[in-house]
Amino acid sequence: MKKAEMTQEKQKKVSVTREMIKISGDASRVITRLHRPKDVQRITRIIERVLSLSEPAVEELLKRVMADFSLRHREIKRIFQRHFKAVKEFSPTAGTELSEAQRNLIGAYFTMEYSVESAALFNPSIVPHPCQSQLPIGSQRFIMSLRATGEGHVSSIVFRSGTLDRCNRIIFDPISNYVETAELRMDPIYDRALFQSKLADIDALNEVTYRLINRLPETFSYKRLKQVIEDFRSKRFFSQKVQNDILEIVYWLAHSNYEINFRADRRISERVIFPVSENESGGIEDARFVRFTDDQGEATYYATYTAFNGFNILPQLIETQDFVKFHIATLNGKAMQNKGMALFPRKINGQYAMLSRQDGENNYLMLTDNIHFWYEQKLLQEPRQPWEFFQIGNCGSPLETEKGWLVLTHGVGPMRQYSIGAILLDLENPLKIVGRLQYPLLTPDKTEREGYVPNVVYTCGAMIHRGELVIPYAMSDFISGIATVKVYELLDAMT
Repeated sequence: MKKAEMTQEKQKKVSVTREMIKISGDASRVITRLHRPKDVQRITRIIERVLSLSEPAVEELLKRVMADFSLRHREIKRIFQRHFKAVKEFSPTAGTELSEAQRNLIGAYFTMEYSVESAALFNPSIVPHPCQSQLPIGSQRFIMSLRATGEGHVSSIVFRSGTLDRCNRIIFDPISNYVETAELRMDPIYDRALFQSKLADIDALNEVTYRLINRLPETFSYKRLKQVIEDFRSKRFFSQKVQNDILEIVYWLAHSNYEINFRADRRISERVIFPVSENESGGIEDARFVRFTDDQGEATYYATYTAFNGFNILPQLIETQDFVKFHIATLNGKAMQNKGMALFPRKINGQYAMLSRQDGENNYLMLTDNIHFWYEQKLLQEPRQPWEFFQIGNCGSPLETEKGWLVLTHGVGPMRQYSIGAILLDLENPLKIVGRLQYPLLTPDKTEREGYVPNVVYTCGAMIHRGELVIPYAMSDFISGIATVKVYELLDAMT
């Protein structure tokens, strides 16, 4: 360990402005979730009880439900119908035509509200909005993602939008009273070669999966995959246990790569990316969004996040161009370990680049030719200052400046206090650190240290606008705020 080279007193000070804005959760913003018991016999008994009611009683009860909940959700009957379809196979009168009121009421019994922001709203990231038209000169629209938690501390991704004006004043768009999850599409087009590579990466490419994959076309839908699997089961080429175990892995991989679609006419503040796959059943944590520009100058928004199933974590990738349609995919390779992956906003020397924290202690750099597969990592940064002796990590994707890649970092010091720092990487060789801020840029003050996890400030991504670094940051995993810093002051203060 190298001795700390310079104290805060000897450093050129950086002026950090904490804005008055506070971004807090609203417990009244609720989504609907399927509320289905695991015991299928219990499902049948609940349906039987509803069907025992007379039609007038069904209509009266449904009327009361609608009076209580129809103003809290758009098109709530459509939700009831969807949830009825999820349980109708367990109905004791399967095959019998039920009235619309009966179907809606049954659906209501298997629906629950979930307040996505009731516990906390934290760990934000910010990117330029895809649409920058019809703005005053010097203004820029942005989209902010935040980690929202509710009952059971299940995490999801919610959004806010707004504008930074020419003076860097922050104006948030009005927040909708409604919030809803997306439509899940389990039949996006899968690429056979990519699917096979992902099976190989999890040691699931064997005689069983080879035979299965060879029955699929070069591109295939989830529906086609399901048909091939069911045909495979019926013929039983291998022992039942071996075959079933492998086929479950294939299903698991398919379910971990999916699409979700929101309504384009809804405000972005109404959209919630809520856990869908088994991998993320315990929550979607700390999405780091970045606007990525390819070699042709086309922009795609990516976000890396941590899927948590209650026991294990798995890095995942989100891809979108419009924040309406999102594709979610697994990130593969032996370098995909731990948390805190942050993608660079463009390729470097023809390769994708990503920051990571392989060992929970140091910062690493990874390079690859394929964004889905990461096999090698190189040590980039170790803790050197007292405020980061316990561990360091990144605080979002690097930002390109004339002097280098500006990277916000987090450091953990005594009493598990999290602070935000900064380093500067060479533009062409990001393994080379060309500047370090020796002291924290942001440390929890007395108004920020109380919360779900005390003594923490943290961000998942900042943005540069008109020479200022705009940092949305979380306060003790509870609420979020915004700080601004002059970029030239920050770069000048680095050694």
